[in-house]
Amino acid sequence: MASNSSTDFGGSTFDPENVNLTSADPRDVICALAESGNDYNGQLGARISALFVILVVSSAATFFPVIAKRMPRLHIPLYVYLFARYFGAGVIVATAFIHLLDPAYGEIGPETCVGMTGGWADYAWCPAIVLTSVVVIFLFDFGAERYVEVKYGIDSEADLQEAVTGYTDRTPSEAQRERAESMASIRREHEERRKSSAYEKRFVEDFAVDQEDSEARQNSFRQQIAAFLILEFGVIFHSVVIGLNLGVVGDEFSTLYPVLVFHQSFEGLGIGARMSAIPFKSNSWLPWILCAAYGLTTPIAIAIGLGVRTTYNPNSFTANVVSGVLDAMSAGILIYTGLVELLARDFLFNPMRTKDNKRLAFMIVCVLLGAGLMALLGKWA
Repeated sequence: MASNSSTDFGGSTFDPENVNLTSADPRDVICALAESGNDYNGQLGARISALFVILVVSSAATFFPVIAKRMPRLHIPLYVYLFARYFGAGVIVATAFIHLLDPAYGEIGPETCVGMTGGWADYAWCPAIVLTSVVVIFLFDFGAERYVEVKYGIDSEADLQEAVTGYTDRTPSEAQRERAESMASIRREHEERRKSSAYEKRFVEDFAVDQEDSEARQNSFRQQIAAFLILEFGVIFHSVVIGLNLGVVGDEFSTLYPVLVFHQSFEGLGIGARMSAIPFKSNSWLPWILCAAYGLTTPIAIAIGLGVRTTYNPNSFTANVVSGVLDAMSAGILIYTGLVELLARDFLFNPMRTKDNKRLAFMIVCVLLGAGLMALLGKWA
C-alpha cells in the first residue's frame, strides 16, 4: 500500500490509509483530516467574473455613504444615508465575531492541528492575540487623542475641573471672556445653520457637518483618521484571505460566490459609513482613495488566487497559522472599532445625537439588521 503520509502539519507522519485507532496520536489524525489540499475544480470563467462583480458591487457600496454625505446636492434622503451608516456599523460588529473570531479559532484554536502542535498547544493563543489587539488599538487611540489635545491646546482637564467642581484655575475675567467668545461662536454657528437649505440643515443637526474649516473640525479629523486606518487595515487583511480562498475553492464555489458578493458589499457599507463620519476637508481626495483601496483588495486577491490555483493550499499548516493570526488580530481591531468607535461614540457619547425617538429607533434597527444579516452570512462564508 502506497504511503500518503503528511509532514506539513507540525512534522506529522500520519498515514491516513493505514490507521490504528488504538495507538494513533489524536493530533496526527486531526492534522491529516484537516489537510485537504487544493480543491480547485475549474470554472475559470465564473471565477474571473467574480473578480469584476465583487469589484463593482463592493466599490459601489463603499462609496455610497461617502457620496451621500459629501454631495448634498444629490438630495439623497436622510433616512437612506442613516440606513447605510448604521447598517454598516452592525456589519462591522458581526464581522468581528462571526467572520473573524470564529475562523481564527477554527485555524489556530485548541481543537485544531495548529493548536495541538508545539508551542501552540501550551497556551490559548487565539484569545490572547485578540486581547492584545484590542489593548494596542485602545492605547493607540487614546494616545492619538491625547496628543491632539496637548499639541493643539484642548484643555480638557480644566474644562472637566470646572464642570465637576464649579472652580477653575482661570481668573474670573478670563473665564468670562472665554464664555463670551464661546457664546459668540455659537451665535455665528446658529446663523450659518439658518442659512443652510432644509436638507443640509438636517445633516448639520445630526452630524455637525460644517463645510468651513475650523480648528475643532481639524482636531476631530486628526483624532478619527488614525482609528479608521486601523479599521480598514483589519478589514483588508480579511478581504485578502477571502479573495485567495475564492480563487482556489472547489465545489463550494457556486455557493460562496453570491454569498461573498453580499459579504463584501455589506462590509463595504461599514467602511464607507465609518469614513462618512470623519470630517475630511471638502476638497480632500483621501476618502475616495480609501474607498477604492477596499474595493480593489478582494478582486486583486482573487486574481492572485487564480494565478496560484494549482499550488496554493489554504489548509496547509503555514496557511492556517498565518490566516489564524491575521484573523485574530483583525477581530480585535473590529471589536474595538465596532463597539467603541461606532456604537458607543455614536449612541452613548455623541453630543450631537438626535433627540427624535423615531429616528433613534430607526438607527438602532439598522444596526441590528446589519449585524443579523452579516451573522446569517456566516453560515456559508
